[in-house]
Amino acid sequence: MTMKKLLLSIATLMATLSAHAVEDNVVAITYNGSTATIEIASNVASYVNCTSGTSSHVKLIQSSTTTKNPGEIIYQLSGSSSDGEFYMEGEFKATVQLSGLTLTNPDSTAINIKDGKRIKVSIANGTENTIEDGTGNADSKGCFRCKGHTEFVGKGTLNVKSNFNHAIYSKEYIELKNCTINVKGAKKDAIHCQQYFRMASGVVNISQADDDGVQVELKGETPTAGTGDEDEDTGNFYMTGGTLTINGVADKCIKTDGTITYTGGTQDFDTKNVEQNAASGIAPTLLPSDDAEGILYDLQGRQLPKGAQPKGIVIIREKGATRKVIR
Repeated sequence: MTMKKLLLSIATLMATLSAHAVEDNVVAITYNGSTATIEIASNVASYVNCTSGTSSHVKLIQSSTTTKNPGEIIYQLSGSSSDGEFYMEGEFKATVQLSGLTLTNPDSTAINIKDGKRIKVSIANGTENTIEDGTGNADSKGCFRCKGHTEFVGKGTLNVKSNFNHAIYSKEYIELKNCTINVKGAKKDAIHCQQYFRMASGVVNISQADDDGVQVELKGETPTAGTGDEDEDTGNFYMTGGTLTINGVADKCIKTDGTITYTGGTQDFDTKNVEQNAASGIAPTLLPSDDAEGILYDLQGRQLPKGAQPKGIVIIREKGATRKVIR
């Protein structure tokens, strides 16, 4: 075999190994200083385009040549860069897995997900991940920014620091289970989302936010009571488990366009330093999880005696939902 044929065979072998280096539906991104290695599983290679080459400012765009759903793509992020970013643009549900990532973008958002579907942020078990942003982009909404529904899961740790805006920003709801999130500074809110915020378990530590600890808003919408599928129209804050610690915020620990409800977990912050939609009329309180019979309040937020039959407008909390009724 000639040297030329030998080199060609080696190159072909390396290309084949690279194509099978990751499991199906996986896009693996490994940061190393000013560069990043991108490995795309062959079964989704036609759906994901890398427009950034080997730069540590990674930009992945779902192919616009097909509308077929390839199944959920898993973006695995690991490694370290003090001058990089992760940008993903897509149209389908996806998972972003953090597995020992240290990433700083000195110019703008560190993790920027422009995908309006459900995004699961999986923080790998036993890993510590740290992201930080810069001050150079006026359009930056946060150090972590997601266009879609954002679900934080896993049993690892994510540290976040914003030097410009919110630390964590979601244009839609945020749900959190099991993982640990440490917000170590924010120029605005530590966590800012729309629709609703729900913490079921895990640990969230917030310190040094120049605005609110957690803010939930509804732009251009009227908050509803929030029953099942209507949660996205509430602007509510729900805490059913876990530990939430908030220190050093310049404004409110929690601020919502809807109501604030704790049915479990540990609230390690000043629960009086909160602000919710005044129209709700109910002060945040620890409510029993089995309030199937309903609890009545007047418009001043005072709980009425069990069995009371008041006339006029009253507020009923039943099965974790709040609504106004006219009797």
